Amino acid sequence: MKRRDFVRKASAGALGGAVGGSVLSACGSSGEEMGAAAVQTRPRVSWRLVSSFPRSLDTIYGAAEVLADRVSSLTDGRFTIRSFPAGELVPFDQVLDSVQKGTVAIGHSASYYYIGINAAFAFDCTVPFGLTARQLNAWLYHGDGMDHLRPLFADHNLINYPGGNTGVQMGGWFRREINSLDDLRGIKMRIPGLGGKVMDALGVTVQVLAAGDIYTALERGALDATEWSGPYDDEKLGFYQVANHYYYPGWWEPGPGLSFYVNRDAFEKLPSDYQAALEAATAEANVDMMSKYDARNPPALTRLLNKGVQLHPFPEDIMREAKRISTELQEEIVASDSRYRAIYEAYNKFQAESNRFLKTSEQTYANFAFG
Repeated sequence: MKRRDFVRKASAGALGGAVGGSVLSACGSSGEEMGAAAVQTRPRVSWRLVSSFPRSLDTIYGAAEVLADRVSSLTDGRFTIRSFPAGELVPFDQVLDSVQKGTVAIGHSASYYYIGINAAFAFDCTVPFGLTARQLNAWLYHGDGMDHLRPLFADHNLINYPGGNTGVQMGGWFRREINSLDDLRGIKMRIPGLGGKVMDALGVTVQVLAAGDIYTALERGALDATEWSGPYDDEKLGFYQVANHYYYPGWWEPGPGLSFYVNRDAFEKLPSDYQAALEAATAEANVDMMSKYDARNPPALTRLLNKGVQLHPFPEDIMREAKRISTELQEEIVASDSRYRAIYEAYNKFQAESNRFLKTSEQTYANFAFG
């Protein structure tokens, strides 16, 4: 039996058992009658989900579909979620706002799009030179990450759930080669989040565009460079056709986590078993995305290189200066924002301990095996 089929049947059985237990204790019915009654008495719930991503990017947008499929299967089709890509109901950078207001019940986005609302939202996604995907999951699920982030989202009538990750991203596409800090100054680049603020300090003219608008801006010369994700998505978006120099690593996004935002009022109206189904589905979507990118990025990079893409590491002086500026920028926010300071300190403490261990285990192995 495939793992997916096993998980589906096991999860459905567990959910059915929980629902059935409550019905049985109420009416003393047999097992078959209990199951039928449970299905018949469960309410029908229909939600809309808005995504910050286009439908064409099947892995990152697909997390919303994974979520919807699992919720439906766990509730025998009585709790359904319909997904809408960026721009269809709301613009890509207004997902959080639309869920907060209750325009829709759930959204899927990257929290660093909303640092203009509160800079601390970055920690729900990524910060330059921050946690990797594996570390971020550990901090959120089993560290103190949610203890700090849940109150932040509660202030906006939201509940946040991890909703996928791309892993360490690539450093983006440039129309010309970048050999030093001087080569960055004056170029126009699409890059969001705190990474965009660091690039701005490095002399880059920063813009934030939706995925579907980037190619045209590059082609017309409105942009000189862009970052998006990694080889699989970048190939789909066609950046290699107009910007041939592909840089790595994406130091500004070492493990960018996506999130599902759930309107708190809508969530509290759900039966407890529907709440459990939703929470289980977010966890599956979170793991599923990273696994897909790990499988799809390597062959995509091979295809890009076969098409003549030129692969470059960022020069050492850029890496060092970007790290220095990133630390300075965050410390400036820390000095003026007590909530940001609390999350920053918790995040850094977790990262330091995690790095110490992973340097001993993972990095030692990787240096030998990958080398």
